[in-house]
Amino acid sequence: MTTPHPASLDLPGKVALLTGASMFTLRPEPSIGLGELRMSDGPTGVRGMTFTGGRTVALFPNATLLASSWNTGSAYEVGRMLAEEAVAQGVHVVLGPTINLHRSPLGGRLFEAYSEDPLLSGVLAAAYVRGLQDHGVGACLKHLVANESETARHTVDSVVDEATLREVYLLPFEIAVADADAWSIMAAYNRVNGVPATEQHHVINEIVKGEWGYRGLIVSDWWATTSAAAAANGGLDLVMPGPAGPWGAHLVAAVEAGEVDEAVIDDHVRRLLLLAERVGALGERPGKSPGEQPRSPGEQPGKSSGELPAPDSPVRRAQLTKLAAEGMTVLKNEQATLPLARGTTVALIGRHAVDTIDMGGGSAQVNPPYQVSVAEGLTALLGDAVTVVDGVEVRDRPVPAAPGFAVHPVTGEPGVQVMVYAENGTLIDERHAASGATMIGIDDDLPEPPHVVRLRARLPEGGRVRVGGIGAGSWQVRAGDHVERFELALSSGDVGEAVLRPPGATTLADVAPGDVVEAEVMPASTGPRGKRGLYGLAAHPAPDDVESVTARAVSAARAADVAVVVVGLTEEQETESVDKTTLRLPGAQDDMVTAVAAAARRTVVVVNAATPILMPWLDQVDAVLWAGLPGQEGGHAVAAALLGDIEPAGRLVTTFPAADGAAPAWSVTPEEGRLGYTEGAFVGYRGHEAGRAPQPAFWFGHGLGYTTWAYSDAVLLDEQGRRVAVTVTNTGGRSGREVVQVYFRPDDPRQPVRLVGWQAATVPSGESARVEVSADPRVWRRWDDERGTWESLPARGRILLARGLGDVRATLELTGR
Repeated sequence: MTTPHPASLDLPGKVALLTGASMFTLRPEPSIGLGELRMSDGPTGVRGMTFTGGRTVALFPNATLLASSWNTGSAYEVGRMLAEEAVAQGVHVVLGPTINLHRSPLGGRLFEAYSEDPLLSGVLAAAYVRGLQDHGVGACLKHLVANESETARHTVDSVVDEATLREVYLLPFEIAVADADAWSIMAAYNRVNGVPATEQHHVINEIVKGEWGYRGLIVSDWWATTSAAAAANGGLDLVMPGPAGPWGAHLVAAVEAGEVDEAVIDDHVRRLLLLAERVGALGERPGKSPGEQPRSPGEQPGKSSGELPAPDSPVRRAQLTKLAAEGMTVLKNEQATLPLARGTTVALIGRHAVDTIDMGGGSAQVNPPYQVSVAEGLTALLGDAVTVVDGVEVRDRPVPAAPGFAVHPVTGEPGVQVMVYAENGTLIDERHAASGATMIGIDDDLPEPPHVVRLRARLPEGGRVRVGGIGAGSWQVRAGDHVERFELALSSGDVGEAVLRPPGATTLADVAPGDVVEAEVMPASTGPRGKRGLYGLAAHPAPDDVESVTARAVSAARAADVAVVVVGLTEEQETESVDKTTLRLPGAQDDMVTAVAAAARRTVVVVNAATPILMPWLDQVDAVLWAGLPGQEGGHAVAAALLGDIEPAGRLVTTFPAADGAAPAWSVTPEEGRLGYTEGAFVGYRGHEAGRAPQPAFWFGHGLGYTTWAYSDAVLLDEQGRRVAVTVTNTGGRSGREVVQVYFRPDDPRQPVRLVGWQAATVPSGESARVEVSADPRVWRRWDDERGTWESLPARGRILLARGLGDVRATLELTGR
């Protein structure tokens, strides 16, 4: 159909379309055939149109783990599967992928983003976008731009020179626009060179919409927009969420006052209608769910949305296990300790073994049908050969009661009963919180403001427990004969804190099996939007002391053929709105690994984290497997990787520094509101290679897999170095997948080494494959500030064929002829 012209609406009607109708929906307009358009958070699963709770959906491996396969086919497949998940929920736009870079390893939200390299991030993002959009579901690239840390994220001013901005931080967006025509892009919270990202005339109008010829929609991050005329003139097309916001009558007045040309409004509306047309929300049957009309998300001949794989179906389980295991990375493997042989007795040790972290915190969280722990996964394959020992405590903050440990006091379902009361004592809402926590004031439509929230659960096992509350307000907690009162306050005025990292407190109590514990809170106001935030009941077994836990781990390690210690981070470190302060593992995990390694015959460490950690015990252990945040099938995927049922053929997407501070870019804390990107283009491996930071523990691109490789006959296929070929031979005893990485190291010291291309080959044991790699021309250029244009880099320097820059296998000279 022909997209309606905005002139068919009056000015207030047009402006009304440019602010969301709710948290995740856009306004319908029947007069022009526009139906409701629905969005969902989506980096690791399509959560749906609520922030918490909602329907059960598949939980995918996190972005860094998926990216570690360096496989555009897998990225496309993830996009396709997410499109299926979106279709099943009637979602038109998935808010992803996140393609900000891993600038500092302290970034708390890096787990959502692909890598530290702009080419790898952009190419994988383009494949993911095609997977979504080929099946009618819109993608949304985020967050535009220079949004690589979370500290003071609403106010921080990222100071980036023009060349670095274009060559590094805009490049993934440019690739995903040019190669996949992503249908929407999200503007970030931060400022860039003094200008809010939602008002970035230079970035949005001049570069994205101008130089790139982008036709899609620019949407704000949620609550990021603070102006009317400046944002509208700056290129922002849509303000989210709604229905309230800074546009509406203010934007109408700005147009009437001549501050904004009505043609600007028309352009915003045209882009919105184009998106609606692309996803099937505009036409003769507007408002229908995706899949019910032509050009709807996910439509395939002979396949309705009712036939799409369920989140817990066998097909989805197999897909998610394979995706997770293939991206896992073997960092160390002395004496071929891995893969483990069946028949081996294993002491499986660590809190992350029994409580595996499968997803990061914040808007990437979803409600999965289940989450498989490493203990469950390895025991399923090895049975009684596995002895499981819990590890040391890994969290500082209270977390909601685990389903099963706490059950609804009436129905017995896993989770917590929640009752919300008005000021006059009237019960205005009752709900079941399967996760132990619920959102108040968001995702609900309460008839009156909440005055008291009561959370109740029965603890079938009882015993010595740590019980308390999570969320800002005045609390009273009752467990058995123990009553505790406390006040919990936010440390900032940011509503994001109330939602993403609410305060909590606990107390120790003795509870008889089957007793009901109760927490009651008078919620605090969390800003101009009133009482809103995440509220939960904390209830967990009281932790044992470190010495006793370590002693049990050591005893089990001595009795087994091999000790597998699972360590990692939690949502306290890898989450939206918070950055890390160190790369050290939380708690006494390092000490536990050291003690186990001293006692065990062989020691394998599995790292259950999405981003770099320090490994002071590295020389004391035999093997290290980096497992990322592996999604709902995490335990099965780790087990398959440990036993070699699926080769963990991943290659690192982030350089692992050898110590805190030992990275080209480190601080994520603004000074006087400004965060300087002073390392310029020398981010990550580029800065390490140039000597701007010490040698890392593990290079970007490193990964051993389960076989060995020889490189031979490397040649340039053209004098400019844009095409190279090499023979790779599998010299080990197993079939394996090799990723041939090609880097360009310019002679000009002002220009960093950079990844220019890669190609993978799967080769049986003892056989060879000829691999050709073509360089991407977009990384073979530099931005000339004086002329304001791109110029090609001279073909002078060296082409490096490598398994990461710590293992260069061939060097080819370029003389610039």
